[in-house]
Amino acid sequence: MISLKEKDTYKFQGMRKKMIEVLRKKNITTEKILVAMGKIPRHLFIESNSALSEHLYEDKAFQIGAGQTISHPSTVAIQSHLLDIQAGEKILEIGTGSGYQTAVLLELGAKVYTIERQYSLYEKTRDFLPQLGYRPRFFYGDGYIGLPNHSPFDKIVVTAGAPYIPEQLIEQLVIGGIIVIPIGDGKTQKMKVGVKISEKKCEWQEMGNFAFVPMLENKV
Repeated sequence: MISLKEKDTYKFQGMRKKMIEVLRKKNITTEKILVAMGKIPRHLFIESNSALSEHLYEDKAFQIGAGQTISHPSTVAIQSHLLDIQAGEKILEIGTGSGYQTAVLLELGAKVYTIERQYSLYEKTRDFLPQLGYRPRFFYGDGYIGLPNHSPFDKIVVTAGAPYIPEQLIEQLVIGGIIVIPIGDGKTQKMKVGVKISEKKCEWQEMGNFAFVPMLENKV
C-alpha cells in the first residue's frame, strides 16, 4: 500500500510552490501562513480523477461530498491572516469539512477544536487528518451552538456562510478574542471580523465578498 507521504510526489510539491506564488501575486504575503500552506498536500484532501489532478492547486474551490467544498486557497489564507494566530492559542473552527483549514491552523501552532455537522465528513476527516500527523480535537455537532463545554476560545473561525452572527459563539470567545465569519444567505457573503471588547459587545469590520456553502441551522 502506498503511504500518504509517498503520494506527495515531486510533481505535487512543484504545483504547491506555484500555488504559493499565485497567492503572493494576490497580495497574500503573511509569510508564516504561506510556509504553512506550502507544507500541506492539498491534493490529498480532494477526491480526484486524472482529469482533475492538474487543477488541484489552482485557486479554486472543489466539491468534497455532502454538498460541501474545500475553499479557495486564497480564502483559507485570508481567514487565517484575519485570525492573527499565535502559537498555543485555542481555536474553535466551525465546519471541519475536508480538514484543510484545520491543518493550516495546526501548522500555525494553534490548539484546534473543530466541529462538523455532516456526519459522513466528520468520520472521514477524523480518520484522515491523523494519517498526515494532524490531531485536532474533533466534534460532531451543530456549529451554531459551538462547544460551550470547552470554551472559552481565543479565536473562532466559521468556514460556512451564516445568515446571522450566532450569539452563542460570541459568548464562547475570551475578551480580546477574534471571530472571523462570513455573513449572508445568498451566493456571496461579507467576511466579518469581530474583536470582543466586553462580555456582550464586539467591534466589527467588514473585509469584502466571499463565497461559501451555507451554514445550515438546526441540522446535525
